[in-house]
Amino acid sequence: MDSCCIARVVLLVITFLSLFSSLSESNQFCDAGIGYGEATCTVASTSPSKILIKGGAVVNAHHQEVADVYIEDGIIVAVQKNIVVGDGVKIIDATGKYVMPGGIDPHTHLAMEFMGTETIDDFFSGQAAALAGGTTMHIDFVIPVKGSLSAGFEAYVKKAERAAMDYGFHMAITKWDETVSREMEIMVKEKGINSFKFFLAYKGSLMISDELLLEGFKKCKSLGALPMVHAENGDAVFEGQKRMIELGITGPEGHALSRPPALEGEATSRAIRLAGFVNTPLYVVHVMSIDAMEEIAKARKSGQKVIGEPVVSGLVLNDTVLLGSRLSDSSKLVGTDHCLQFNTKNSLGIDDFRKIPNGVNGLEERMHLVWDTMVVSGQISVTDFVRGKVEVTISGGKIVWENDELKVVPGSGKYIKMPPFNYLYDGIESRCRLFIFPTSSSNTFCAQCLSFRLKYFKG
Repeated sequence: MDSCCIARVVLLVITFLSLFSSLSESNQFCDAGIGYGEATCTVASTSPSKILIKGGAVVNAHHQEVADVYIEDGIIVAVQKNIVVGDGVKIIDATGKYVMPGGIDPHTHLAMEFMGTETIDDFFSGQAAALAGGTTMHIDFVIPVKGSLSAGFEAYVKKAERAAMDYGFHMAITKWDETVSREMEIMVKEKGINSFKFFLAYKGSLMISDELLLEGFKKCKSLGALPMVHAENGDAVFEGQKRMIELGITGPEGHALSRPPALEGEATSRAIRLAGFVNTPLYVVHVMSIDAMEEIAKARKSGQKVIGEPVVSGLVLNDTVLLGSRLSDSSKLVGTDHCLQFNTKNSLGIDDFRKIPNGVNGLEERMHLVWDTMVVSGQISVTDFVRGKVEVTISGGKIVWENDELKVVPGSGKYIKMPPFNYLYDGIESRCRLFIFPTSSSNTFCAQCLSFRLKYFKG
């Protein structure tokens, strides 16, 4: 299919995906096969929640083929051509459309209080927009309350009571002490949070020092959690902001001028090297510059476990091109950093760009814009991603978006606990190594924790 053509899409997300090679006689399924086949299947009408998506081009990361998809109680039980169903099954005609998994946005901020205001979207309105755009799960950031992770978690549990779809949580770390360290352990072992974000920017509020960043990295490593960084040089950004004000630049353009790409590149490089020193994986959030992407690509090429997260606003609004080999070398996902502000009421920052609340939208638009930016440009194929107007979104076996109508209610969403990322640490050596360097005058001893195999230096 020509990549410039408009495709229509049916999106699926289920709590648990399963393809059965052979189904029991009690369910009256024929052999559906593993993958795709030619046989005709017959489906009985015994389940209270049954959907048949018929005749669409079923797409995954490696393959696409016209087939039917049968869902029962939120589980895909057959992907096969010519499935025949009985009464009581909801049939969706997907002829001429793509059928693909629903999207997951790894970076959102719903109902967040920041910079003197609160984002417009709560956990219902933001998720409604997500479902309309084909995103069926997102991961939001819990902001601690007065430095307390536990208080922050409880506050966000309350905020999420209006949720209408699956969601998870990251946790921001805004200070460091023994209490925070203990609470991180509780978050991982009891609350289902497996990732922690550290700020190298926002001097005077959220920013932490390199010393505390190292402590956080070490704690993440001990828990099997994934450290994340907002990578900008906070001291330099602060200086740049002062310089703009001194020059009389008070409008929104001062925001970009005060934080050139080099500052993101420097902080990204520093965080990558510190993560390598501690021997921990690293996730760099909202990558917005070529400088940062090149640092991530270089680290990945060397074998370091670094994940870059470009955001859709950076792909389509930035005045530099973030595409090409740099993107494919540095990242395999795209988030939004959805943080929608409505500032006309109180006009924050009208005379000082430093007070303008940060954030743009993206939850609804992400999947479509990434297609336009990546597939149409030839960067990825249709099996990497599929475009189109979202006709139907299915979540948990229920139709939640159809014919431009939202079919969910506040409170119907579910919090998804996430286990530690222990597998990310596979192959990373973390034992302390003792190096002895003989010199002409004396022996110098240097003990360091290193990620590579012990080498012996002989004089």
